[in-house]
Amino acid sequence: MSKLFAFSGSDDFCPGGSIYPNLKESSLFLYPNQDVYFPPCKRYRISAPFVFAGGKFEQKKPSIEVLPDECLFEIFRRLPGGQERSTCACVSKRWLTLVSNIRRDEISDNKTPQASDLEHENTDKKGGVSSEDVDLDVEGDGYLSRSLDGKKATDIRLASIAVGTASRGGLGKLFIRGSKSRHGVTTVGLRAISRGCPSLRVLSLWNLSSVGDEGLCEIANGCHQLEKLDLCHCPSITDKSLLAVAKGCPNLTDLTIEGCANIGNEGLQAIARSCPNLKSVSIKDCPLVGDQGVASLLSSASYSLTKVKLQALNITDVSLAVIGHYGKAVTDLSLTSLPNVSEKGFWVMGNGHGLQKLKSFTVTSCRGATDSGLEAVGKGCPNLKQLCLSKCPFLSDKGLSSLAKAAGSLECLQLEECHRISQFGFFCSLINCGAKLKVTSFANCLGIKDLNSGLPPLSPCESLRSLSIHNCPGFGDASLFALGKLCPQLQHVELCGLHGITDAGVLLLLESCEAGLLKVNLSGCVNLSDKVVQSISNLHGWTLELLNLDGCKISDASLVAIAKNCQLLTDLDISKCTITDSGIAALAHFNPINLQILSVSGCSMVSDKSLPSLGKLGETLLGLNLQQCKAISSRAVELLTEQLWRFPSSGMICYYFLSLTMGVGFFMAEFP
Repeated sequence: MSKLFAFSGSDDFCPGGSIYPNLKESSLFLYPNQDVYFPPCKRYRISAPFVFAGGKFEQKKPSIEVLPDECLFEIFRRLPGGQERSTCACVSKRWLTLVSNIRRDEISDNKTPQASDLEHENTDKKGGVSSEDVDLDVEGDGYLSRSLDGKKATDIRLASIAVGTASRGGLGKLFIRGSKSRHGVTTVGLRAISRGCPSLRVLSLWNLSSVGDEGLCEIANGCHQLEKLDLCHCPSITDKSLLAVAKGCPNLTDLTIEGCANIGNEGLQAIARSCPNLKSVSIKDCPLVGDQGVASLLSSASYSLTKVKLQALNITDVSLAVIGHYGKAVTDLSLTSLPNVSEKGFWVMGNGHGLQKLKSFTVTSCRGATDSGLEAVGKGCPNLKQLCLSKCPFLSDKGLSSLAKAAGSLECLQLEECHRISQFGFFCSLINCGAKLKVTSFANCLGIKDLNSGLPPLSPCESLRSLSIHNCPGFGDASLFALGKLCPQLQHVELCGLHGITDAGVLLLLESCEAGLLKVNLSGCVNLSDKVVQSISNLHGWTLELLNLDGCKISDASLVAIAKNCQLLTDLDISKCTITDSGIAALAHFNPINLQILSVSGCSMVSDKSLPSLGKLGETLLGLNLQQCKAISSRAVELLTEQLWRFPSSGMICYYFLSLTMGVGFFMAEFP
């Protein structure tokens, strides 16, 4: 037995008694369907028992299974390599449990003479590097990633991951998305990860109600290289876990906490004291987090923290004042749903002169985002390049104009549901933003309406390249006419859901674009016809790459114009248009174009007759959408699928799907 187990009298057993603090835990892997299990109080004797059967004594063959856990643990930790331990873990759940609980520092270095001879043999074959040394180098890298979702997120799988990745590069990233299954992840699974994966750098835990402080403390005690921690909707985790993480993981750089009702200021203060390299913090919907926790993070990581996201917290103007003073390294700042922050908080933050490196600023549903508050932010952030304002009910034309004038380095301006912004404020923002503005987007701003007078004197905005107007019902032809004069260098135009624009207004805008349009999205503009498409293809067909005409009143004539003039077009959406088989045939006939994405969803007049044309287009297509094409039969789609299944020249593989409620369609994806 001593030779078999490589055990000699001088070897010491691992101290600490049983590897399970709670005796019930040792049976969690073995008896998942039993509520309570207590192991026998007495150990089995390592002997060959006699069984009386049929009047004769029969000697039962000895089995290693009669050994207690402590003995098996000592055997496993003396195995020469990680592959041997992985093989043992495949024997049974009991063995998997024991192997997964072996820490790296508990692995014995003792070798039998046979193992030593084998090591020397491997050394000679590999040019002086032993196989064990190679294993140890690989184990420390931690480049492997594993993800468990739903019912697959169990302790058994975590134990298998801990054992299997140890000899295959080491686990570096672990993502767990839990479910309501009663066999979900618990402390036992996280303990296996902590002991078998010391190289873990990224851990993400989502929707794990069964994971509490004990499990995360195990991670903190065993995974000291942890750099990124993501906790989302883990109600059983409290400040105690963050205290352990702060103590055991000083290299933490990224912290995300969302929906954890029991995490508060104490845990954040511990992170602030012990993690000086913190670079990104995101805290959302944590009612116990207040000014003390946020202020501690900002003040302690003043020169390292670059990204800050605060949402649905009970913080006040004090937190914004701290951000404005200590956010010396902050480049990205997002503030969402902060009901206790007033105009004073934004004003003090802007005048704190600490946000000199701020480049991206997002404000959503904050009542304190008023004219004077945002103007102060614009003046106090000289390097601000991207500004996103959403659901700011107290922002007016005056405030937007002043903000645009103060933020002289602004390159991207996005507004959504800011209903006090009118046509005057819209054009003032374009004029006052300076020569660096490249992208502007207005969505669901109900206050923007065409006015016959009152517009400021317009001077060209030569820098603007991308314009996006979504679902602003008052936006009409008069605004398009003014935009044509103001923005001659547009390359990307999105006018979506604008029922007030017609062919006349869009034609004026198209004629004024001198640089050549690359992307045009006119989806939901129900009053546009073939005239617009013909103008686009004639004026900008030599540069056009994307065209979205979803819901427009276009016919086959538009497809003929596109096929003749738009040779660079790769993405075309003609969903819910009045096109027929003739239009698809024309598109396939003039096929110097390299069309890769085509959507004809909801085109009821496209039938099985388009099958040959679609097959020809399929030589370059990567994606095709035929949903809600009720005139196309499922048999036609099957034939088309077979035809497009594989093109040797393009290496495409086609996937077909059929839905009784949505219609017929299929999708193709290209693989390297």
